[in-house]
Amino acid sequence: MRILGLISGTSHDGIDSAVVEFHPNEDGLEASVVTHGSAPYAAGLRDRLVQALPPRSTTFEEVAQLDTLIGQAFAEAAVAAIADAGPVDLIVSHGQTVYHWVEGARVMGTLQVGQAGWIAEATGTPVLSDVRIRDIAAGGQGAPLASTIDELILAGRATGGRPVAALNLGGISNVTVVGADLPRAWDIGPANALIDAVVRERGLHAAGYDESGVIAASGRVDEALLAALLDEPYYRLPAPKSTGKELFHLDYVHAALERLGRDLADADLVATLTALTIRTVADALASLDPAELLVSGGGVHNRVVMDGIARALAGARVGRTDELGLGADEKEAVLMALIGWLSWHGLPGTTPSATGAGGGRILGTLTPGAEPLRLPEPCPRPAFLRMTAPQARTREHG
Repeated sequence: MRILGLISGTSHDGIDSAVVEFHPNEDGLEASVVTHGSAPYAAGLRDRLVQALPPRSTTFEEVAQLDTLIGQAFAEAAVAAIADAGPVDLIVSHGQTVYHWVEGARVMGTLQVGQAGWIAEATGTPVLSDVRIRDIAAGGQGAPLASTIDELILAGRATGGRPVAALNLGGISNVTVVGADLPRAWDIGPANALIDAVVRERGLHAAGYDESGVIAASGRVDEALLAALLDEPYYRLPAPKSTGKELFHLDYVHAALERLGRDLADADLVATLTALTIRTVADALASLDPAELLVSGGGVHNRVVMDGIARALAGARVGRTDELGLGADEKEAVLMALIGWLSWHGLPGTTPSATGAGGGRILGTLTPGAEPLRLPEPCPRPAFLRMTAPQARTREHG
C-alpha cells in the first residue's frame, strides 16, 4: 500500500511530505520512502498564520479563511508529491495545529486547520485527517503521536536492562522511551520554538532559525535567565503530558526578561534559550539512563544542541534516526503515513501508556476521494517497523 503523509509542525514553516510504500512482513511492517519533500508556506500565508496564534487574538472569519488557504496549500503539496512519485492509495494530512487546549495535566481539545476536502478534490484520493482528537476524547494527550512510530522502529533495540529512546526536536521536543516497561512518551518542552521566535524577531538570520547553532556558539549563557526559565511548572508535571506554542512563544521570553529587569545581547539570549533546550532534554532523560538516544527533527542540524545533549547524557550513545533508515527530516511525514496504514487496516494508532488514553483508538476522519471507500478487513497490529531502501519507482505500480 502506498500512502502520502503530510504535516506542518510547530515551527509553522511549511508542509513536509513523504510517499511511503508499506509491505507486511511476517509479524511486522517494512516501509520505504519513495519520495520526500518540503514546501514552504507562502510568506503572506505564514504571516497570517503566526498572527492568528496564541497569545494573540483572532476571529472566526480568520480561522475559516486559514482553514481554506492552508487546506489548499496542503492540496498543492499533495499534487506535487503524487506527480513525483505516482498515484497513492491514501493521503494522511495532519494539517496545521493552531491550538492545543491544555488545563493542568489534562488536554481538553485540539484544533488543526487545513480542510481535507481540498486535498481529496484536487487528487481524487481518500484523505485521513483530524488524527489527534480521538485519543484526546479517550482521555489521552493526543500527543506525542511520534510515539506510534518510535515504539515500532525501536522494537528489539533495548538490551542489557537499559531502555532506548527516540527524541524529536521540532518546535517542541518530545521523547519516547522503550524498554522493559510499557513505552512511555511525552512532550518535554521547547526545542526550537523559543530560539526561532527570537531569531525571527531580531532578524538574526534570513532563514528564521539559528543555522547549525552558529549564533548560540558565539554567545554566553545567562545563568539567571536560564534558572528562571527552568522554573517553569510544566517541567514538573508527570508524564504523559503535552504542550505547544500556546505556552512557549515569544511573549513567554519577553515576560521572563521583564521579571529579571534586563535585556540580553542577541547571541547571549539565543545561547541561553539553546541551553534551555539541552537542559530540559537532559533533565527529562537522565534518571531513565537510556543506552541509546536517536534524534530527529530540525534540531539535529544544530550542532550546539546535539553536542550539548551528548555531553549531558554521557552514558547514552546519541545518534540520528537516519541509522534506522528513517531520515531525521522525514520522520513526521512518515509517521502520518504509518498512522494512515494503521487506521486503514482497523488498528489503533496510539499506545495508551504513551498518550495516557483509556485504550488504543483508531485515529482520524476519512474523506472519500473520487471513488467509494473500500476498506480491508482488520489485521493484527505489527510488532515492528523496518525501513528499507525504496524499490525502483514505476508509474504503473503506483
